[in-house]
Amino acid sequence: MNKKEEIEKIRKEILNLKKSPLYKYRTDNNYFSVIGKGSLDAKIVFVGEAPGEKEALSGIPFCGRSGKLLDEMLLSVKLSREKIYITNLVNDRPQDNRDPTKKEIKLYSKFLDRQLEIIQPKVIIMLGRLSMNYLFEKAGIKQKLESIGEMHGKIFKTRLSYGEVILLPLYHPAYALYNPNNKKVLFDDFKKVKKFIGDVGREK
Repeated sequence: MNKKEEIEKIRKEILNLKKSPLYKYRTDNNYFSVIGKGSLDAKIVFVGEAPGEKEALSGIPFCGRSGKLLDEMLLSVKLSREKIYITNLVNDRPQDNRDPTKKEIKLYSKFLDRQLEIIQPKVIIMLGRLSMNYLFEKAGIKQKLESIGEMHGKIFKTRLSYGEVILLPLYHPAYALYNPNNKKVLFDDFKKVKKFIGDVGREK
């Protein structure tokens, strides 16, 4: 199978994930699962937490208010969505935009693992504490975990199953939506992304 076929296989599995507590909520509301979007040869992958309503209505990650702010952040470092890949820790929308439960994270995170295996990025940028917590545990560096307030903007070199990788935790863009004064922190942290852009999107 090529990369597109492998991602399509993941999409179909998520669509038919009837054991998920979020399956009925999705189908009752005619929502989409939000799998991921962007280059399957991306050097940089962004991992959010779970889709909001706009994302669930469109099937596109980060297309609502948080997505517009993320686009501003990408523009600030001259990076386009076409050169990166964006996905989430959980692919279906939790009710009322609540945090995903541990059960839901356990159920959906295997699909994130498979996407990362397919793309094999050199840099993973985690938007929010839930994706940060999961990926630090996955990389076997749980002992380095602190609060997102302590971790944001720091660069960690580690390994995943396919090789060396850099983990960069950032606040979720929603952090600035609730308090516009936090926007400067987000943009200052995002400057760290510049050093990884050199050969973004090149074929491996």
